[in-house]
Amino acid sequence: MSTSRGSIIFSALFLAAAFASPGALAAWDPAQGEWGKNDAAYIRVMTWNVGDGICSTNNKQEGTNNWTALAVIVASLQPDVLILQEAGDNDGNGTGSYGDSVSNLLTTIGLFVNGGNDPFNGYVPVTAYVEKYAPGYTLPYIFVSSETDGFNRDVILSRYPFADLNGDGKSTLSDMPYVNADQYAPGGDGGIRGFQIAEINLPDGDYPGDLVVGNSHLKAGGGSSDKAQRLAAGQNIAYLIDYWFNGAGTGSPDPNGKINDSPQATQILGSDTPVIWGGDWNEDEATNGRDGPALWMVRAQTTQNDGTDRDRTDSVYDTATDPISGSRNTYGSGKLDYLGHQDSIATQRLGFVFNSASLSSGQRPPELNNFPSPSQASSYASDHRPVIGDFEVALFSGNDPLPDIKINGQDGPINIPDTQPVTMTIHLDPGDHQGTTMDWWIVAEKLGGNTFSWVYPGSWKSGTRRAIAYPLIPIGSYTIHTGTIPQGLWTIEFSLDTFDNIYQGTHRDEILVSSYE
Repeated sequence: MSTSRGSIIFSALFLAAAFASPGALAAWDPAQGEWGKNDAAYIRVMTWNVGDGICSTNNKQEGTNNWTALAVIVASLQPDVLILQEAGDNDGNGTGSYGDSVSNLLTTIGLFVNGGNDPFNGYVPVTAYVEKYAPGYTLPYIFVSSETDGFNRDVILSRYPFADLNGDGKSTLSDMPYVNADQYAPGGDGGIRGFQIAEINLPDGDYPGDLVVGNSHLKAGGGSSDKAQRLAAGQNIAYLIDYWFNGAGTGSPDPNGKINDSPQATQILGSDTPVIWGGDWNEDEATNGRDGPALWMVRAQTTQNDGTDRDRTDSVYDTATDPISGSRNTYGSGKLDYLGHQDSIATQRLGFVFNSASLSSGQRPPELNNFPSPSQASSYASDHRPVIGDFEVALFSGNDPLPDIKINGQDGPINIPDTQPVTMTIHLDPGDHQGTTMDWWIVAEKLGGNTFSWVYPGSWKSGTRRAIAYPLIPIGSYTIHTGTIPQGLWTIEFSLDTFDNIYQGTHRDEILVSSYE
């Protein structure tokens, strides 16, 4: 479309006013240092083997050390649920000779997130903590596992409270209930450090379902016994998810009576409540030469009819990579750390591995710059790299965004001479989706002619192209064009849809204009 006098010109002033805030393109744009969620309603889950750095005797003062590096990275990524492995090992950290008790580690995690006076180091104030680097962000619900290998413990932190979801009176478990051998499950529990479980109550006004999160740190080592222990744990976990949480398609928990839960669960999870689980599974499914624990946990025994998804299809484990380097490695030259999820009820919209060494200064989340040497934060923090997933789960529909386009204050159809000036305005009510990043489209199509799209920061291009991706904001009446419209029958639209650069026109308003000689 020509932008000469007499053609339709969508003023750049509109987008200049609407999109003038910093970091304008999207919540997720790592190339520009933006590492947030594309939709505030997504649930971000992060798994991280923290390599002993979170322990009671560690130095909690800000500096070039593992404690500070861990804090700034969590602050940079701000998960809704954070699952940790290798916490509480003072001996492994080189600052003590014992593993932390549940109580001591719970206190330590509180200091890591919120700061305070350190009772393990002379009550001096902690000067490096997550909320210091991300004010207003916190994870108030903390569950430290009582299972230990004598050194390490697993931990689940959540933005949302824990609550019993299956009627057994328990909202958290340090290890799964013991399973008697059945089907493909050899029997036993979740392995050397257990399969930690937290049932999480998502806000009832927003989500029709809730969330179950699992966390495991499977046996390390390449010996036959190590491999056998990992496989047995993976098989038992798969059985638990299918038979206990989802009833193996029967509608009732533990239909074969093989799960030793006391009191027993009285119901399976609701249809909108997914299980998302992860951890350090200590085996790379791409190079192990067998069906390892990751594959068993999502697929179970066969490729159909006994998977761990709620509908008994296969669940999915992540294929996350570093968005800058493309590497899938989470430990050395391989992938040991995973997130699995039930993809019939939870859609993974984003999955990535975070490594500060991959980032140029402009690609760093701003919180990372609190570390004295930002590019080295990951290497100081741990020998593992975290895996992060953003999951879309069911929402109450609420109020959808309402885009609106008018000519001379009318919704159309409009019939005007091609010499008559008009005033074109755009309006937006974001509904319940204010702050949600969506694709914005401003498109003009001539009947029997071409389609043209306005593309930020202010040029027309042929075809249907996204104008911009940006969080929804309220926009009152704003004039985008005053002047004539070229001769022809035009459909002019203002639409919004999912942030994926694929036109769908989900939330759409259009106006028909007949401009005649």
